[in-house]
Amino acid sequence: MGVVESTYFDLHPKYSMWTRNSLGQVSLGEQPGQINGWQAGRPFPEAPDANDPRAGEKLAWNYKYGYNWGDSAVIEPFYWKYRDMSNGRVERTIKFNFAFLNFTGRVNQEPMPAITPNPSELFRGTYLRVLEPNDVRNTQLLIHRSMDDLKRDNAWLYLGFQRRVRRLATGQVTDAFLGSDLMIEDFEGYNGRISDMHWRYLGTRQMLMPFYNHNELELDSETHQDSDGFQVVAFGGQGGCFPNITWQLRTVYEVEAVPVDSSHPLSKRVHYMDAQTFTIPRTVAYDRRDSLWKTFTIGQAHPDHHLPINKGSGVSVDDSFSMIDVQAMRCTTGQFKGQVDPTKSTPDMFSVQHMRATGN
Repeated sequence: MGVVESTYFDLHPKYSMWTRNSLGQVSLGEQPGQINGWQAGRPFPEAPDANDPRAGEKLAWNYKYGYNWGDSAVIEPFYWKYRDMSNGRVERTIKFNFAFLNFTGRVNQEPMPAITPNPSELFRGTYLRVLEPNDVRNTQLLIHRSMDDLKRDNAWLYLGFQRRVRRLATGQVTDAFLGSDLMIEDFEGYNGRISDMHWRYLGTRQMLMPFYNHNELELDSETHQDSDGFQVVAFGGQGGCFPNITWQLRTVYEVEAVPVDSSHPLSKRVHYMDAQTFTIPRTVAYDRRDSLWKTFTIGQAHPDHHLPINKGSGVSVDDSFSMIDVQAMRCTTGQFKGQVDPTKSTPDMFSVQHMRATGN
């Protein structure tokens, strides 16, 4: 592991301003999933208190309302590789486009602090489309997350070979997505509701975390080089499952998340939330027997040492990932071209009608 000096990941000044202006005005509701007084910024900026039984829940809200991808962003393109860890063979490569959009809590991109009208009272939308290979080309996924955390997400899947949109059943978010080692619930570290988990703060630690300057790495010069010269992170190590990145010593909050639903395939996740950015660069997941099952790493690139469009955005850019199934000795790796560009992620993309139009 290459270890470098820890660097400061500045959040956008307007996100910090909203956090300061909201200080002391945000509180938890009576039950998990309820929050009062939040408009934008970090809801609970104070250091967690080990004596507070709801400290873990507050940290989860800080993640949900963090500056993850900012107000909107895209990953174009996004390569997933399915690998056999024992021999390094790449069994499948899928090329995606991903898009993210915050409908509320917006601090930097107009309109602020919310997109109106918003009749469904959405907090966030996530949209993806498969570009390659041909057998899954045009598969699309759309997720609507409500402002009310107690409401279930609405999600739709468009299957290119069927040419129709179907609503995704709740249980499907914990299935292997397109045969990978990831669940939809794994996206970005955790892609679920606060109310879906019992949250427990386990302590504050100093840990080596995958934070780096993308442009200073030895990048992948052989595959996936973009027309503008952008090169993705390279992978190596056993089975090609490990990103060739540098690591920094960071302050992290260790948080345990136990599913409320007893039929969930996991007994728990242990998240390591970065105290400055509130991204989740490291997660360890345990199966229902409470045995180690998967380890998840999401590389965080400094926006000022990445694409020019990301400079000054204050976004800790998701830039590489590795989900390793230590029981099956398999992994799924991800190589990103993340762009904090509001012109590429517009509200009209986050609709079922867009899925149908794009599919046809």
